[in-house]
Amino acid sequence: MSKKIYVTQPALPPLDEFIPYLEKIWDNKWLTNNGPFHQEFEKELAEYLGVKHISVFSNGTLALITALQALRITGEVITTPFSFVATTHSLWWNNIKPVFVDIDDKHFNLDPQKIEAAITPQTTAIMPVHVYGNPCNVEEIQRIADIYGLRVIYDAAHAFGVKKNGESILNWGDLSILSFHATKVYNTVEGGAIICQDEKTKQRIDLLKNFGFKDEVTVIEPGINAKMNEIQAAYGSLQLKYVDSYIAKRREIVMLYNKLLKDVKGIQVVDEMDNVAHTYAYYPILVNTLEYGISRDDLYYKLQEHDIIGRRYFYPLISDFPTYRGLPSAKTDNLPIATKAAKEVICLPIYPELELSDVERICSIIKSYKL
Repeated sequence: MSKKIYVTQPALPPLDEFIPYLEKIWDNKWLTNNGPFHQEFEKELAEYLGVKHISVFSNGTLALITALQALRITGEVITTPFSFVATTHSLWWNNIKPVFVDIDDKHFNLDPQKIEAAITPQTTAIMPVHVYGNPCNVEEIQRIADIYGLRVIYDAAHAFGVKKNGESILNWGDLSILSFHATKVYNTVEGGAIICQDEKTKQRIDLLKNFGFKDEVTVIEPGINAKMNEIQAAYGSLQLKYVDSYIAKRREIVMLYNKLLKDVKGIQVVDEMDNVAHTYAYYPILVNTLEYGISRDDLYYKLQEHDIIGRRYFYPLISDFPTYRGLPSAKTDNLPIATKAAKEVICLPIYPELELSDVERICSIIKSYKL
């Protein structure tokens, strides 16, 4: 039997190099609550990413929820249906109404041309997603936000280390949120972060993630417990030493996929964006049933027969889930491009330890079903 190849596999640093970090934690017996590894990790991460202010979290979903609290967002927020459900769940948990807007057909990000028509007197913010790590049209989104006095919070869960015109994409908007989940380009097992533009906002975020404690006897915010612990932070510091090598290997895999699949009729690969330094979080392809000969779902299951486990990111659309499909903006005729993308997309396996020979085998299988 062939080995199963999953859509992703976590990149892990050498275990023997992690042991000294654990020994320090065991020695000082400081496991959480802004310990020395936590403090150092935030500094190292800000330097690596090219951002001024960062607050690390126990996971990315709590970072999203806290970001909305930090900016006191209420009412309605314009967002995308083409994402992981945490994007919209964070709004729901804050009693905010999501308003879905369609995406562009090239990189599947929120389409700025559709945003203005969705703005109402209740709209307070825009929450776009840098889908697959491809930056949104940040300039146009900011222009619209400035005209209407809206906040912009980017779900940048896919965009760790991504740069546009030499600058971190995380520096756009009022806040950007990262995920360090095990499936991501860079992981701290679980984890996340909020990037903000000023020290005052960071102080509020830090209060909110630690119950709102200002000091031992003073609580000034209705905060939650979303702190990153010392083991995660230590692991994150060690991971920073290896993340560039992870990205380089992912790029090598993407280049081979592109070479082998570019001329397969009915298979559309997603072009890299100009002036963007990518970190290759995912490798999505679109399957055109008429041109390819079988549907996306047919190919998805046929790959599974060969122990190739891709994922249909993102299917179904968030707007199709029972929690959200009753919203007026969730109607299919309001979201034609997102609906089409959700029916055609498969993300193929990509992770640093994926063998190039396995990439060749995956592409050979895809080609074999072409009519």
